[in-house]
Amino acid sequence: MELRQIQYFIEVAKREHVTDAALHLHVAQSAVSRQIFNLESELGVDLFVREGRNVKLTPIGRIFLEHMEEAVTILENAQREISEYLDPGQGTIRVGFPSSLATHTMPTAISGFRERYPNVKFQLKQGAYYHLIELVAKGEIDMALLGPVPMDEKKVKGSIFFTEDLVALLPKDHRLAGETSLKLSQLRDDSFILFPNGFILREVLVEACAKLGFQPNVSFEGEDIDAIKGLVAAGLGVTLIPEVTIFDNRPKSTVIIPVIEPKVTRTVGVIIPRHRQLLPTQNLFYHFLMDFFSRHEQYQDE
Repeated sequence: MELRQIQYFIEVAKREHVTDAALHLHVAQSAVSRQIFNLESELGVDLFVREGRNVKLTPIGRIFLEHMEEAVTILENAQREISEYLDPGQGTIRVGFPSSLATHTMPTAISGFRERYPNVKFQLKQGAYYHLIELVAKGEIDMALLGPVPMDEKKVKGSIFFTEDLVALLPKDHRLAGETSLKLSQLRDDSFILFPNGFILREVLVEACAKLGFQPNVSFEGEDIDAIKGLVAAGLGVTLIPEVTIFDNRPKSTVIIPVIEPKVTRTVGVIIPRHRQLLPTQNLFYHFLMDFFSRHEQYQDE
């Protein structure tokens, strides 16, 4: 079994198409097909089911893929660790984050870190909550900033930086726009603008509403925090939004009102692999984050 065979196998498995994999690898399709055939012959099993030009993993192929992805991650980390051992300040950190932390929390933290370590490179991956957890668990990214922080995942370890409120964002002509605070139940009959099903911030709000005996009437959905804010500004509904997302970016034609009953909150922090040690440069950034957020008062509980 050769590393090249494994790399070709993983690429074909991800794309479920030999030609697409070959194009991405910048090699001839025949070379990819030959290496896959040789690998299957050596293992004595079929890793793929052929369906015309497409391929799908067999059950044993899926098991093999999981092990090979772990093996490749170990090899890549070994190469990175040797390089970073010589100079942690020259390494690369792969960090994931959701859109709700993209405008303030993530840029502020990275800016502060680069003041100390200007030569460290970052590979940034914006994604949905559960997808980021999966990427950290599989080793495709080194860590992820998340809110809320998952504390009971088997493959990732969570650390909390701070807890923040979710506040109501309303159009400026809303009937409650002049209030200094409001109860969530006062929005029972409003149209809500939320993330789609499967997004954690939607789950947080729906759960809070359920405790009050109602389900939010969702009129629009958006996968990006700025899109949701824009729809509220256009007068199309209301939403609850993490306070950190509006530090420097409150849309015109909207008002922000604290929700005091019930107080809806989320934790914000970082997740790292539970069973895999951080490399030197990753470790530098992780401990920087823990110190950074403990020292900055604007992130602490009131």
